[in-house]
Amino acid sequence: MKSEDAIAVCGALASEPRLALHRLLVRRGPQGFTPGELARRLRMPAPTLSFHLKTLVAAELVVSRRVGRHLYYSPNFTRMSTLIEFLTAKCCTLGAADAAGSCGPPCTPAKR
Repeated sequence: MKSEDAIAVCGALASEPRLALHRLLVRRGPQGFTPGELARRLRMPAPTLSFHLKTLVAAELVVSRRVGRHLYYSPNFTRMSTLIEFLTAKCCTLGAADAAGSCGPPCTPAKR
């Protein structure tokens, strides 16, 4: 992934409605949702949903497939994995690795 691609992907997610939409699709998995199901679950008008889906599809974060008369939208897990790999590439090249070779402090769940 190139920097320009990563910026486009991050930009597509830099909206509360699009982030909520993408997270809902990720929870559903490859099965996906129809636009009607998405609009109901997100309580979003169809034109607004269409605008946000278009942005996510353009960034290749979401893919669509037709099954009979129905259109289903689902997350593009390959694209998300590529973004994560890009963002974490060479994370320890500046000597920040500990003796075990891992980057940074150990991960701990955030307290709420």
